[in-house]
Amino acid sequence: METSAGQSRRAAALGAAFQSLGHGAVFIWLPVAFGCGVGVYFALPFEPDPRHFWTLIGGAFLLPVLTARLYVLLPIIWLCALGVMGFATAGLHSYGAAAPVLQFRYYGPIEGRVVGIDRSGSDKLRLTLDQVRLDRVAPDRRPLRVRVSLHGEQPFADPRPGQILMMTGHLSPPAGPVEPGGFDFQRHAWFQQLGGVGYTRTPALLQSPAIQDGWRIRVFSLRMALSRAITERLPGREGAFATAILTGDRSHIDPAALDALRASNLAHLLAISGLHMGLLTGVVFAMIRIGLATMPSVAMRLDPKKIAACAAFVAAISYLLISGANVATQRAFIMVAVMLIAICLDRRALTLRAVAVAALIVLVVSPDSLAGPGFQMSFAATTALVAVFAEIRDRQLWVTWPKWARNFASLVISSAIAGAATAPFGAYHFNQMAQWGLVANLASVPIMGMVVMPGAVLAAVLSPLGLEQLGLEISRLGIRWILFVAETVASWDSALRLIPQPGAYVLPLLGFGGAALCLSRSYSRLLGVAILGVAMGLWSMSTRPAMLISDTGTLIGVLGPEGRQLNKPKGDGFVAGAWLENDGDAATQEEAAMRGAFTRNEARVSLGGQVVHYLRADDLSAVELSRLCANAELLILPSTKDRPDCAALTEADLRYGGSVSVRPSAHGLQLQTSRQVRGDRLWVR
Repeated sequence: METSAGQSRRAAALGAAFQSLGHGAVFIWLPVAFGCGVGVYFALPFEPDPRHFWTLIGGAFLLPVLTARLYVLLPIIWLCALGVMGFATAGLHSYGAAAPVLQFRYYGPIEGRVVGIDRSGSDKLRLTLDQVRLDRVAPDRRPLRVRVSLHGEQPFADPRPGQILMMTGHLSPPAGPVEPGGFDFQRHAWFQQLGGVGYTRTPALLQSPAIQDGWRIRVFSLRMALSRAITERLPGREGAFATAILTGDRSHIDPAALDALRASNLAHLLAISGLHMGLLTGVVFAMIRIGLATMPSVAMRLDPKKIAACAAFVAAISYLLISGANVATQRAFIMVAVMLIAICLDRRALTLRAVAVAALIVLVVSPDSLAGPGFQMSFAATTALVAVFAEIRDRQLWVTWPKWARNFASLVISSAIAGAATAPFGAYHFNQMAQWGLVANLASVPIMGMVVMPGAVLAAVLSPLGLEQLGLEISRLGIRWILFVAETVASWDSALRLIPQPGAYVLPLLGFGGAALCLSRSYSRLLGVAILGVAMGLWSMSTRPAMLISDTGTLIGVLGPEGRQLNKPKGDGFVAGAWLENDGDAATQEEAAMRGAFTRNEARVSLGGQVVHYLRADDLSAVELSRLCANAELLILPSTKDRPDCAALTEADLRYGGSVSVRPSAHGLQLQTSRQVRGDRLWVR
């Protein structure tokens, strides 16, 4: 029988384990464990039965209870339980997002209510519609939402939130990746419940005026009204920039200005994220706290700091709604809310535990955001900044420095650390790296915080008096400077470096290595450095596929000494552009098509001495097919449904498997389809 002394030691050890979970290093690893479970779910090649998720959740709750006697291992057990919870949460979230998806190409009347207005990649006005009605499509098969780009002349279209519009257009199911392992738009559309995408070349007509029958439509209408008011008072590029950062409406941004912002690494200033939410709430917090400090009678009775935090919280909620409450803004709001609540509870606001709480909330609410660049880049920057400044504080590295020197050093370090933390993720997702991004951010971010955002807050305060123009003019000066910096830096030689797409295994290594570097202590951080080194080494050794084939079979690209050679100069432009971008190639489709001796309908290509024959013809005889089989290791026959007696890709193969990559090897050609990479999942047609 256990003695009382043994029981006391066990209780003490158990208490220490709980304390390490709540206040020590283990707690900040909880979102990492939860995220690993989410990542495992999305990496599966099959779809688990939904009933298993509830079993896993129950097991995750029982696991710490059943293993309570293993108090030494409790932190590891809790991390495992969080991983299981992440897996199950992602699965339930995926099934909860299920909605009808078009299973065919549709052409005909389209009717729906406007719930989204933005711009397509070709700078066309694009509408998201719900309450969709399609001709000859049963109600239970209609998508909940469709997205339509407006091409051609649109003399009657002045889309407003809540309007019922009708048009005649083309709709297709959301497309799969342009290449195996590429961005999965089908999965992205699944979680947006977007069941069809397309375009119309006929004028869109108003069937019914705007009906404000829900708070979302009302808030959307308020956003668009505010956007129109800003562009009327600030015409030109400055007004377009202001609407983007205040209301999330980027439909007025000049494409040339957007390219300059991207090339100078300042495009993040347009995306409403933690920077904007932090600047806005910081300005409100400072104004309220300073204002209350000038009133001794109030400051002596109440805590100005907590009142300012509550006011900043209200401002954050208002900004969340006005800016569209997209996933990135929700993430920023959660992070800011956690920090403001910590202030009200007399806790330190900027700690790794606060970042961990915010990350855990975001992943529970939206597990699919884990795979997006917004989540990865924002939390990478925030975690790195908090970790570095905590180290500076603990080591008292600049206690003796004058205040102006500390402020300047903080600005330089913040820009450098945030840029270094987000650069690998940005290069992975967008295949580019701004060489002079640090210079541009040092010259622009302070102006954003000291001029643009305070001007916007001043405009909001003065708007009831009709004096908002004063604040907007202040913001205009800051925005004009930011655009000047972006265009100047973008014009420098080698401002933008193109990066080839690495293998899919590089991204998890980057994430885990960065987490180990920031969240670990002392010498254990060397593990994070080692993992990051392995990731960068594998990235440098990554090779691009020798041949890529689109899911329609009409576009092929072969990697040659000059870059990827395409078989046609026009058509499938989005796919061609994505291939070249993933190669780190700045050439246009027309330039890439001039690199080889392809013809539109036929080509013979040698990959490592193995011949691939591409032929677009639908009337091949058995004799011709036999001849082709004898002279090639692989046939690509996108317009032929009949399968020859050799290795071939036909129309049916491409329709089922999606895009294809081909790599030569000593054992023959290795083919990989998008379906093989993605597996049989809910969002895969």
